[in-house]
Amino acid sequence: QVQLVESGGGLVQTGGSLTLSCAASGRTFSINSKAWFRQAPGKEREFVAAINWSGGTTNYADSVKGRFTISRDNTKNSIYLQMNSLKPEDTAIYYCAGARAFWSIRRDDYDYWGQGTQVTVSS
Repeated sequence: QVQLVESGGGLVQTGGSLTLSCAASGRTFSINSKAWFRQAPGKEREFVAAINWSGGTTNYADSVKGRFTISRDNTKNSIYLQMNSLKPEDTAIYYCAGARAFWSIRRDDYDYWGQGTQVTVSS
Protein backbone atom coordinates (compact mmCIF):
# COMPACT_ATOMS: atom_id res chain seq x y z
CA GLN A 1 0.00 0.00 0.00
CA VAL A 2 0.93 3.67 -0.34
CA GLN A 3 0.75 6.14 2.51
CA LEU A 4 0.86 9.93 2.18
CA VAL A 5 1.33 12.31 5.09
CA GLU A 6 0.96 16.08 4.79
CA SER A 7 2.51 18.68 7.06
CA GLY A 8 3.23 22.40 7.18
CA GLY A 9 -0.24 23.87 7.48
CA GLY A 10 -1.01 26.74 9.78
CA LEU A 11 -2.39 30.24 10.20
CA VAL A 12 -0.97 33.10 8.14
CA GLN A 13 -2.00 36.63 7.26
CA THR A 14 -3.10 37.76 3.83
CA GLY A 15 -0.05 38.17 1.60
CA GLY A 16 2.02 35.73 3.61
CA SER A 17 3.73 32.52 2.57
CA LEU A 18 3.57 28.91 3.63
CA THR A 19 5.17 25.67 2.44
CA LEU A 20 3.40 22.33 2.62
CA SER A 21 5.15 18.97 2.52
CA CYS A 22 3.91 15.49 1.70
CA ALA A 23 5.95 12.40 2.45
CA ALA A 24 5.14 9.15 0.66
CA SER A 25 5.91 5.66 1.87
CA GLY A 26 5.09 2.11 0.88
CA ARG A 27 4.86 0.92 -2.72
CA THR A 28 5.55 4.34 -4.17
CA PHE A 29 6.86 2.92 -7.45
CA SER A 30 3.24 2.62 -8.55
CA ILE A 31 2.73 6.41 -8.46
CA ASN A 32 3.34 8.39 -11.64
CA SER A 33 1.49 11.61 -10.86
CA LYS A 34 1.29 13.51 -7.60
CA ALA A 35 -0.91 16.45 -6.81
CA TRP A 36 -2.29 18.84 -4.26
CA PHE A 37 -6.02 19.29 -3.81
CA ARG A 38 -7.88 21.46 -1.35
CA GLN A 39 -11.33 21.53 0.18
CA ALA A 40 -13.00 24.45 1.91
CA PRO A 41 -16.08 24.08 4.13
CA GLY A 42 -19.20 23.56 2.05
CA LYS A 43 -17.24 23.05 -1.16
CA GLU A 44 -16.05 20.05 -3.12
CA ARG A 45 -12.43 19.07 -3.22
CA GLU A 46 -10.69 20.96 -6.02
CA PHE A 47 -7.47 20.60 -7.93
CA VAL A 48 -4.57 22.89 -7.01
CA ALA A 49 -1.38 21.61 -8.64
CA ALA A 50 0.10 18.42 -10.07
CA ILE A 51 3.54 17.13 -10.98
CA ASN A 52 4.73 14.12 -12.94
CA TRP A 53 6.91 12.10 -10.59
CA SER A 54 9.66 11.16 -13.02
CA GLY A 55 9.70 14.05 -15.48
CA GLY A 56 8.74 16.95 -13.24
CA THR A 57 6.14 18.44 -15.58
CA THR A 58 3.72 20.61 -13.63
CA ASN A 59 0.20 21.94 -13.97
CA TYR A 60 -1.69 24.49 -11.89
CA ALA A 61 -5.22 25.63 -11.32
CA ASP A 62 -5.85 29.10 -12.73
CA SER A 63 -6.59 30.43 -9.26
CA VAL A 64 -3.06 29.73 -8.02
CA LYS A 65 -0.90 30.30 -11.10
CA GLY A 66 1.94 32.67 -10.36
CA ARG A 67 1.51 32.27 -6.61
CA PHE A 68 1.97 28.55 -5.88
CA THR A 69 4.82 26.26 -6.89
CA ILE A 70 4.77 22.47 -6.72
CA SER A 71 8.05 20.58 -6.56
CA ARG A 72 9.37 17.12 -5.85
CA ASP A 73 12.32 15.40 -4.22
CA ASN A 74 12.62 11.87 -5.56
CA THR A 75 15.26 10.84 -3.04
CA LYS A 76 12.89 11.70 -0.19
CA ASN A 77 9.71 10.50 -1.92
CA SER A 78 8.21 13.88 -1.14
CA ILE A 79 6.37 16.71 -2.84
CA TYR A 80 6.04 20.29 -1.72
CA LEU A 81 3.73 23.21 -2.30
CA GLN A 82 5.24 26.66 -1.89
CA MET A 83 2.40 29.13 -1.44
CA ASN A 84 3.03 32.85 -1.78
CA SER A 85 0.75 35.90 -1.74
CA LEU A 86 -1.86 33.96 0.15
CA LYS A 87 -5.46 35.13 0.09
CA PRO A 88 -8.39 34.39 2.41
CA GLU A 89 -9.96 32.30 -0.36
CA ASP A 90 -6.98 29.95 -0.12
CA THR A 91 -8.24 28.83 3.28
CA ALA A 92 -8.94 25.10 3.08
CA ILE A 93 -7.76 21.67 4.06
CA TYR A 94 -4.98 20.74 1.68
CA TYR A 95 -4.52 17.13 0.60
CA CYS A 96 -1.74 15.46 -1.29
CA ALA A 97 -2.59 12.63 -3.64
CA GLY A 98 -0.94 10.04 -5.85
CA ALA A 99 -2.17 8.49 -9.09
CA ARG A 100 -1.16 5.55 -11.24
CA ALA A 101 -2.03 7.73 -14.23
CA PHE A 102 0.97 9.36 -15.86
CA TRP A 103 -0.69 12.77 -15.80
CA SER A 104 -4.02 13.87 -14.41
CA ILE A 105 -5.81 16.78 -12.76
CA ARG A 106 -8.97 14.75 -12.22
CA ARG A 107 -9.83 13.93 -8.63
CA ASP A 108 -11.22 10.51 -9.50
CA ASP A 109 -7.95 9.45 -11.12
CA TYR A 110 -6.06 9.68 -7.86
CA ASP A 111 -5.75 6.45 -5.94
CA TYR A 112 -3.98 7.50 -2.76
CA TRP A 113 -4.73 10.37 -0.40
CA GLY A 114 -3.21 11.92 2.68
CA GLN A 115 -5.14 12.96 5.76
CA GLY A 116 -4.97 16.67 4.97
CA THR A 117 -3.43 19.72 6.62
CA GLN A 118 -5.31 22.91 7.47
CA VAL A 119 -4.30 26.22 5.93
CA THR A 120 -6.02 29.33 7.24
CA VAL A 121 -5.41 32.79 5.79
CA SER A 122 -6.69 35.65 7.92
CA SER A 123 -7.60 39.16 6.81
